Order: sequence, then structure tokens, then C-alpha cells
Amino acid sequence: MRGKIFLTVLAGTLLVAAWSVPPAHAWSIKRVLLISIDGMHELDYLNCSKGGYCPNLATLGTTGIDYRATSTSTPSDSFPGLTALVTGGSPRTMGVNYDIAYDRALNPPMNDTGNGLKGGPCTSPPSGTSTEYDEGIDLDQTLLNGGAPSGDGGVNSIDPNRLVRDGNCDPVYPWNFVRVNSVYGIIHGAGGYTAWADKHPSYSSIGGPSAGITDSNVDDYFGPEINSDSANYLAQGTGATRSLIPDKELVPPNGCNPLPDQAAASADDDYTGSFQNIQCYDGIKVNAIINEIGGLNHDGTAKTSVPNIFGMNFQAVSIGQKLIYQHCPTSNPNCLPSTYSIDGGYTDSIGTPSPSLLQEIVFVDRSIGMMVNALKNQGLYDSTLIIITAKHGQSPVDSKRYQANGSPNDPASILSSCLPDSELNQIGPTEDDVALLWLKSSCDTATEVAALEAASPALPLSANIAGIGEIFSGPSMALYYNPGDSRAPDILITPNIGVTYSNSTKKLAEHGGFAHDDVNVMMLLSNPRFASAVISTPVQTKQVAPSILAELALDPTSLQAVIQEGTQILPGLPLNQ
Repeated sequence: MRGKIFLTVLAGTLLVAAWSVPPAHAWSIKRVLLISIDGMHELDYLNCSKGGYCPNLATLGTTGIDYRATSTSTPSDSFPGLTALVTGGSPRTMGVNYDIAYDRALNPPMNDTGNGLKGGPCTSPPSGTSTEYDEGIDLDQTLLNGGAPSGDGGVNSIDPNRLVRDGNCDPVYPWNFVRVNSVYGIIHGAGGYTAWADKHPSYSSIGGPSAGITDSNVDDYFGPEINSDSANYLAQGTGATRSLIPDKELVPPNGCNPLPDQAAASADDDYTGSFQNIQCYDGIKVNAIINEIGGLNHDGTAKTSVPNIFGMNFQAVSIGQKLIYQHCPTSNPNCLPSTYSIDGGYTDSIGTPSPSLLQEIVFVDRSIGMMVNALKNQGLYDSTLIIITAKHGQSPVDSKRYQANGSPNDPASILSSCLPDSELNQIGPTEDDVALLWLKSSCDTATEVAALEAASPALPLSANIAGIGEIFSGPSMALYYNPGDSRAPDILITPNIGVTYSNSTKKLAEHGGFAHDDVNVMMLLSNPRFASAVISTPVQTKQVAPSILAELALDPTSLQAVIQEGTQILPGLPLNQ
């Protein structure tokens, strides 16, 4: 890096020094490896580290700070959950609610998206539109590389004609959909090298605002499409599928060539439909991180620099928590390997993992162990801060409490006549174990809230057909959004524990909501020079962002959301000074 800003705490005040060369005796954190184990509760970490089935995470804990009362963003979706980690903000400031949401100040895309958001006219002022930042904006969402004309998945997989447009009719790229800057922009601007790997090309949003049609803040973004057809795993001729086949000790015993779960691949299922194939998918990103630790780009084809900020998300635990496997034939109802179970999730209310979830946790732990060994082999371990957390949790932990409750009893169906056509008739309302509803301008919010209350009386419980726990509207929306925000929903609904508005028979849990199991996630910050500590003071994942900059001796207040929301550095964290 070109230089560093050093931080000193004096009488409770954070003082920022000028750019300078670190003294010879300084304790130097030179890079941050950020890992999101999507879905991983603090309870999961406690159970596995004490239970002996995640020895690598347990070892990191011996030189780590464990934050027991960590909450992720609300809504607890992957899109705001990821963005909070790197901006220091909440959805009210980031403008990021969900990968599928709504904005009254944007125009629809030029062309239909892959998931059904209709293209439409561009007007000034904008007419309002659903916003889509998932696989639907890929050039070809059936392919692991997103249909990129070259390369193996990343920003060149995004179809600009499928992006929503601003008042000038320009496409809004994922990084520019975010309203505030990111640690990636700060670190890149200070001369650092940056990289990230995630589940969609659209999650290049991690870089934060960047001028033009390119993301200048993330030097090496890798986004293999998780919702692509797994039958295409080895059929695309890209660097990702040829050179990044995971280690056989890391994934199912027979490796990934061919994919171990051919039943799912033959059914044209994506990677989220298989306990085994999801490990092959995540393993690609694991190898990308190991290549980057070795000073290469993610696919190992070019010499670069070891990133100053890099990392990835794991999907395996999230799939293990919620998947009900669909591909066992009636002639062989036990077609999975004996170490797996048809149902993922948990066997009880204290978080004992099912056999399938157990295999996913073990896989992730082994993967992190490989990253740690790679850092040690390159002599980088002592100078790397490892942050392990999660974009979101998963609800409910007690799998027996799961209730699939969709149409006609979900909130969007009850208020169907008042939802904008651009949302109702295209990619659907924003509902998981939460409901975010944007109403037509001709509808009255108080009237629609009354309709929801009538469908969900407090007593008797059996009459609450919508499973609604709490309804936010009017003044109470200020708890989560700024007044007049074009992206703020009119009504926000949190359901009773276990209720999910999907009608899905393929899941045992979901995320997005505000329940404890949705938002309480693990957070462990580890470095060999840290003393083991447990902090039970409530913290939020958005505090990771200013903490990253502090550890890299950069100014946390250079993050716009940190200033706007007063986001603090994580307590008890030894600073690089």
C-alpha cells in the first residue's frame, strides 16, 4: 500500500494522523481475509467448536475474539447482509433492502430479465420499478460463468440491458445501486489490491459506487452463478471449471469430476438443490482464495499481488440448514450417501445438526483450514486478520417449527389489488420469512394495514391465517428507513417464528426476517497475536467495515455510512497502531 493512516485512542477520542511510514516496531496487519459462512449462527459455532467437528474454527478461536451477541442487517437478506459488512451501514443508508426489491425513482430495464422483470419504457421522472440484483441479470443464468463472452464469471457476465435504469436512462450497475462507499473503494484508493468471490455476478455490488460502467474498486471479482444448471459444471470450457476442481479431501469422496450428485445434475437442478454439489460449487471459490494467497488471480492464470482485502461466501451451511432433498427415486428413498440425510436442518431446539448439515459444517471448516495453511505456507499468517461471520442467519433453528405459508394466505396475496403491476405481475413481492410491500399510489396504507390485521387477529391463534407477528407502517417505518426514501416499503411485516411466505416443500428454514435465528450470527476475528476473548456486548455486522479500515491503519470515518450512522469499531479489538 502507498501509505497508512495510524489511529490512536486518547481520552475516548479517535485521532487520525497524517499519512506516514509505520515505525519499525509496529504491529502490522497487512491484509484482511473476510469470510461469510452464510447462515452460520453463533449457536452453530459454539456447538461445533465445543463438539469437535470444526477443529479449524476452534483453533482460530484460541487466538480470536468471539462476539456472542452479533446481529446482521435487517432485512437479513444476503444482498444487504454483504453490503453492510463492507460499508458500515444499514439498509436505510445503503439503499439496499433485498436482491429483489422496489424503487420509485428508477425505471425498468430495457429488456426482460431472466427471472421475469419486464423491460419497459424509460421516463423522466422515472416511473418506478422492481429492482433485481440476482441471477436474472446474467447474460445466461443457466451457465456457471453467467454466459460471459470471455472469462469464468464476474462483472462481464452482467447484461446491461437487463439492469434497471436511472432518470437519464443509464443502466444502474450493482456497485452503483449502493448509495454509500465501501472499504473496497477506500483500500483500492489507498493503493491496495482487492478481491472477492460470491454467488452471483451481481454481488459485485461489494465494491460500492464507481464511475462509469466498470467496477474500479474490486481488482479481481469472481462470481460463479450458484443458480446455474449444475449439469453445466464441466461443460463450459472456462478457467473456473477446468483449473479449479476442488481437492478430493475437501469435497465428497469421489471429487467433482463428475459431480457427485448426478441425480440433481440430471434433473437440471442448480447447486442449491444438492447437499453434495453445493460443496463442489463452494470449492471453486475456495481454490480461488488459495490462488490469491499465492499471489495469483482467482483462476491461477496470472501473477498479481496478494490482496489487502479479499474473501468469499460459503453457501454450503445455508443449504444444509434448509434443504429437503428432492432427487431420491421412490425405488430408492435412501439414495444419499449414509453420512447424509434427506432433511437438512436441525434435530432439536438446541441446534444439533442433522447429518446433512453436519457434513456442510465439516466441509466449511476443512476449507478454512486449507486457507489458514496456505497463509502459513506463504509466510502471511501473522500479518493477516481473519474475520469469519455471516451475511444472515436462518430461521427457525428448531426445524419442527417451520411453516410454509404462501398464497393465498401471505400478505402480498391478501393485498394483491394494491401492489404495483410492475411487482405483482413480474418477479413477485419481496417475501421470505419477512414481507416488504410497496403499494400503488392509489391505495391507502392505513386501510391495507387494517386488512392485514383482520387476517391476523391476536386471538384466537388459529384465525391468524397469515401468521403475522408484527406490522410496521407509517411512523414506525422510521425505525428502519428515512422518511421519503424512494426504496422504503410502505409496509413491513415480520411473521411468527417459523412462518415463511413461500409454500415451499423444499425447505426447512429461510432468512430475510428479524427473528433471533435470522439475525444472530457468528463473528470471530482472529490473528496469532490476539488473546482469546469472548465479548457479549451486542454488536452488529456493519461494525466490521470500520474495524477493517482501523486494522489496516486507514481512516474508518472515510466511510460515508460510518459518518451518517455513527457506526463504531468493534469493542475489544486490538488496533494496528
